[in-house]
Amino acid sequence: MSKHGKRYTKAREGIDRDKAYPLTEAVKLVKQGAKAKFDETIEVAMNLGVDPRHADQMVRGVVNLPNGSGRNVRVGVFARGAKADEAKAAGADVVGAEDLVEKVNGGNIDFDRCIATPDMMPLVGRLGKVLGPRGMMPNPKVGTVTMDITNAVKGAKGGSVEFRVEKAGIVQAGVGKASFTEQQLAQNIKAFADAVQKAKPSGAKGTFVEKIAVSSTMGPGVKIELSSIFSS
Repeated sequence: MSKHGKRYTKAREGIDRDKAYPLTEAVKLVKQGAKAKFDETIEVAMNLGVDPRHADQMVRGVVNLPNGSGRNVRVGVFARGAKADEAKAAGADVVGAEDLVEKVNGGNIDFDRCIATPDMMPLVGRLGKVLGPRGMMPNPKVGTVTMDITNAVKGAKGGSVEFRVEKAGIVQAGVGKASFTEQQLAQNIKAFADAVQKAKPSGAKGTFVEKIAVSSTMGPGVKIELSSIFSS
């Protein structure tokens, strides 16, 4: 069993691991513990009462964080002609069609988010084994298969975050940086949690959101009172 370093141990002081804190207090504790030499990512993890092995209990979606994610997101777009030009004008980092498919199929993926026009999906579909495991396959349900390339690219660049429930029933994502203000982080966390709540699948029974915790890249997790996020 590995031991935590001095910084982590110091950050954990004053945090009751069994207690759920109001959102603003939880954010304050996490920011106080983010003492690494880089701008740590603030991450949220939500334990959901679903079994994603069943199709009617899958949870996925996208949310535009009101204060952005703080990440420099590289966006790749599969498009041709005028739509390819539109993608470049909107700020896409990589744009292409057959040439980009060949490049990605060879393992050269130099983007973090992937967008495609509908006509490109027969080609992009061949990349399922490459992009699928990375959670990067374009999907119309989260707005990454679209003809509105400009807004899709700007959204990805500006702070839209995709989420998808993992095998253990957990949804997690980066919702900002330690350099953000407490208010900015609280707003982003609430927006993310609200989006996940709205994505509740038809097959979910009983309590949907069971637990929420927030942490920094190098710091301990802090549980959040659900009532401080969701309106009664």
